[in-house]
Amino acid sequence: MSTPNRILEAAWRYHHGTKHSHQSVRTNPHFLDWSNRPRPFKLYPALDPLPLPRDLPQTNVPALAALAPGAVPAGDVVPELSTLAHIFYFSAGITRRKTHPVGEILFRAASCTGALYEIELYLVCGDLPGLAAGVYHFDPGDFALRQLRRGDYRGALVHATAAEPAVASAPALVICTGIYWRNAWKYQARTYRHFGWDNGTLLANLLAAGAAWSLPAKLVCGFVDSEVNHLLGLDTEREVAFSMVALGRVAHPPPQPPANLPPLNLETVPYSPREADYPGMREMHAASCLHSPQEVAAWHRPAPVSDPPVATGKVIPLQVPAQEQLPRDPLESVVLRRGSSRKFAQEAISFAQLSTLLHCASRGLPADFLEPPGTRLNQWYLIVHAVNDLPSGLYRFHPERSALELLREGSFRSEAYALGLEQELPADASVAVFFLADLPRILERFGNRGYRATQLEAGLLGGKLYLAAYAQRLGATGLTFYDDDVVKFFAPHADGMSTIFLMAAGKSAKSRLVGLR
Repeated sequence: MSTPNRILEAAWRYHHGTKHSHQSVRTNPHFLDWSNRPRPFKLYPALDPLPLPRDLPQTNVPALAALAPGAVPAGDVVPELSTLAHIFYFSAGITRRKTHPVGEILFRAASCTGALYEIELYLVCGDLPGLAAGVYHFDPGDFALRQLRRGDYRGALVHATAAEPAVASAPALVICTGIYWRNAWKYQARTYRHFGWDNGTLLANLLAAGAAWSLPAKLVCGFVDSEVNHLLGLDTEREVAFSMVALGRVAHPPPQPPANLPPLNLETVPYSPREADYPGMREMHAASCLHSPQEVAAWHRPAPVSDPPVATGKVIPLQVPAQEQLPRDPLESVVLRRGSSRKFAQEAISFAQLSTLLHCASRGLPADFLEPPGTRLNQWYLIVHAVNDLPSGLYRFHPERSALELLREGSFRSEAYALGLEQELPADASVAVFFLADLPRILERFGNRGYRATQLEAGLLGGKLYLAAYAQRLGATGLTFYDDDVVKFFAPHADGMSTIFLMAAGKSAKSRLVGLR
């Protein structure tokens, strides 16, 4: 009997139904009702805050080193409260405030579509230095935790993940959820794609911060959704668990979960006076849910999705500078400097800078859906506009070979403008990076949940590109696109693929980049 996750028509229905085309963009009557804009924070009015330390320790680890982490210490590795505060701040904390005609916008450490920040963070931990065991919600608004459950509930996550080893040995786990309406207010049913993109960019920061503290970390996408949602007390019509990260390592497993976990039924403040419903995004999530530890265990079995593409064009090895020649800007200053570029200067970057971007962004992805090591869901296609010592043209990046394959030489700025929803950014940048995926093979391997994982990986790669760009004093931004036009443009090399995400990088049009305050 097929489970919902194996009825693949659901993923295809959602994917095709949320594609951008010239007609869909021009005929969509949707408009932004600013009086109904969702509040940016989830509020529990009856729960007292547990303020996090604001005098954050600094790792001084170079951002580029944190993006490609090395070995972690042996034995127990347990984060302290100050370490967790650092990780929360540099992944989801408020780093800049800007006055806007419709009110103040609070920008956070990681990029998010529309600056709507629909991804929430929760912490499930045993007793840690400075923090009692419990289930907590992180509120960036007052930089505090609120305890939802008292006691050690890590065993519930061990059960939900079918005893995933990284979860079973983790002293702390961060669960990422998505709030539908907070993003759908602007992006409607396409929001479920944005869950992956925005969760991924946040996770790029979170994993880099964890690496800066030499914490073992693993991204986990396979779990029994209903059990995790119940543990957090989520109203699943509005908010759902999307991913989790196991942080740290201890030798002793957590206690067994309680046989009957009572519901929370905690009061929260409504996000808007009114919420519009877009059933397609909720239907997509429901179709990708796993319903038993047995189904999770089957989902976790390692199996390559596909072999790396064979290069048929000219192959150009990357020119990554030696470690001592790379920029040494600490992760903390890079995150505070990071923003989404609003204008590029149409100036060239060096081939070494592009090589560093690709090298650092494509390494260090510890995830349960990327087993065995080297598995990748997304493929990289580039439009190179202005890179010194590299011909302008279309390329495919082969991470396993650390090389670019030239597909077609030429100038394609006008095409990049057209593909990127007729925006100047992908045309003015030095390079536009498109992530495309072989969805038929991914869905066959992972079921509908493979769609969740594919969007998540693309967002994570995009988030790493953000940090790698700003670590080199460049700019970057994520963009949307005309789905089918991108595939046609990269044909025949992209035949059968689906467009997942778009990033642009280059020199900002500003005379200099300044730290965000």
